[in-house]
Amino acid sequence: MSLKKKIIIGFLVSSSLIALLAVFLLVNFVEIKKETTFLELTDTIRSKSLQLRRHEKNYFLYAPSKTTDETKAIYGYLDELDKIADNMGTDRVPQSASLKNLVREYHEQFSKIEMLVNNVSEESNRLGKSFTSYSKISRLIESNFLDRPLEDVEYLKKEFSFRSDHQLISWLKELDVEINALRKTGENLLTFSKELDRTARNNVDNFISMAQTAIILLLPLFFIVGAYAFLLIIGGVVKRLQLLTNIIEKTGEGNFSQIPVSSDKFIGYDEVGTLIQKFNTMEEQLSQREKELLQSKKLAAIGTLASGVAHELNNPLNNIYTTAQRLTKKTGDDIPPFVKKGLDDIFTQAIRVKGIVADLLEFARGREPHFIPIELRNHISNTYKHLSNTVDTQKVDFLLETHPKEIFVHADPEQLEQVFINLFTNAVDAMSGKGKLSVKAEEGDNFITIKVSDSGKGISRTALDKIFEPFYTTKDKGTGLGLAIVFNIILKHDGKITVESKENEGTTFTITLPGGKN
Repeated sequence: MSLKKKIIIGFLVSSSLIALLAVFLLVNFVEIKKETTFLELTDTIRSKSLQLRRHEKNYFLYAPSKTTDETKAIYGYLDELDKIADNMGTDRVPQSASLKNLVREYHEQFSKIEMLVNNVSEESNRLGKSFTSYSKISRLIESNFLDRPLEDVEYLKKEFSFRSDHQLISWLKELDVEINALRKTGENLLTFSKELDRTARNNVDNFISMAQTAIILLLPLFFIVGAYAFLLIIGGVVKRLQLLTNIIEKTGEGNFSQIPVSSDKFIGYDEVGTLIQKFNTMEEQLSQREKELLQSKKLAAIGTLASGVAHELNNPLNNIYTTAQRLTKKTGDDIPPFVKKGLDDIFTQAIRVKGIVADLLEFARGREPHFIPIELRNHISNTYKHLSNTVDTQKVDFLLETHPKEIFVHADPEQLEQVFINLFTNAVDAMSGKGKLSVKAEEGDNFITIKVSDSGKGISRTALDKIFEPFYTTKDKGTGLGLAIVFNIILKHDGKITVESKENEGTTFTITLPGGKN
């Protein structure tokens, strides 16, 4: 057999198999479409059944006074369900008949309940006019007879000595039976709609399963013909694009996941691989931006609160501070020691609280920065010298490195100084006044990176997640506002700040600011 014939026979066989599969799938598709349409119909039945039960509940809740709208809605849904049953098609005769029976049964039961409600209401009104004692509790009886009619029966027998064959008693008993029957029918209607939905879904799944089985059985017969395209396109590109699609859907839900990049150069370094790498970079940026946005909103809300609290505390605090100062000066040494100690404590704590209020006001004001060019090395060095005037840094080994030596950054000098003072103070506290504090600044093409590291006790993993939140502190006398202010300042400079720490090894804060060689 010639090569030409083999190619022709192979082509005819493959084409025949493909045509057979196509015909089978077409028939299957028609059936799936039919079942999908029926599935939409079952969903409508279930939705209307749920609405019917909701209006039924409202009817029992508001009857007998405000039921016009609920009654109209119930009959409306019953009519719609009845029409749906008529239009279910000739191949759904058993389901259509069952639905029509349930709707008819519900209709009859509800109509009977309506009649009984009217009868009970009229009889109750008649008794109220005839008996003064009954008229006082008639509204209570009427409000309860749709919810718990048998309780009304027992109450009427006990308090008014009504006999069991009294007309009102008989109607209430009959009403209880009809209400339970109606609720049972309603449950049956919901169960029926769920069963219809389950059956339709199973049919769709079965047809899909049949299609999958046909594909699995026939695919190996012409696998050789499509193996090349399958391995290169389906196995390489489409699979990753589908994975990318799934990850994008998760991104829309706020879950910023990354796609693993294949280490295989043949697969991972094509256009799709480049797209995945760019997407992973975008995911990292989106995740960071979302965290910064949440932090900014939180800072703004707490800032407003802090401003109000600080202003309210300021006036009484100034009075306490001034009074304590005046008493200390006027009394001199001619007072008992315990009084002097008390005045000193009041004065000291007032100063401390004033500092806290000042931090609150600083955090709340959060003024916009005034940008000017700043030479970073001198600015950091001067800031550390100023800190040494208020904090004991004699046993701290301070190291400052900048690459290149002169780095200019556009920033607000006062706010940037406040950032470094807070970071340096925290570092000294973490090292208990003794250790190594280093600052390394590096100028890149578009950003300036500053790393502030200490050899202190480090920060726990739990605390790291909350380190920039206002009022969160691990210090005994801290306000928890220092790093929140730092975060806010860096954010207003269009930069970002991150932290890395290991317990008993030290902490590194990394600040990234716009700037650089370009």
